Amino acid sequence: MNADLPEKTCDRCGRRFAWRKKWARDWDHVRYCSAACRRHKPGAQDQDREDRILNALRRMPGRDLPLHELADQPSEVEPLRRAARRLALAGKIVLRQSGRVIDPRDLHGPVDIASV
Repeated sequence: MNADLPEKTCDRCGRRFAWRKKWARDWDHVRYCSAACRRHKPGAQDQDREDRILNALRRMPGRDLPLHELADQPSEVEPLRRAARRLALAGKIVLRQSGRVIDPRDLHGPVDIASV
């Protein structure tokens, strides 16, 4: 991202996005990185995924858990990643890659989750 432009974090996917000229008048009210994220705001299914992550970590305290193990089907991995990003941004969990804690907005590739 361009270091000169202000950034925000999307409320749905948890990814960073930078200021755009078309948002100049209402930048303070922009919450989503794209039209797709704005259309699919976090709802009950997303809350269920967040609860599933937190419950799995409660069952295994002090242990890192590969996030993909919580997915019932391959199509559920990305929604779980979004839920994990939101939880990490809220300070409820920690995301690790190769044993190092990472910024949830920089999540790419396999990730482990852990309790704070």
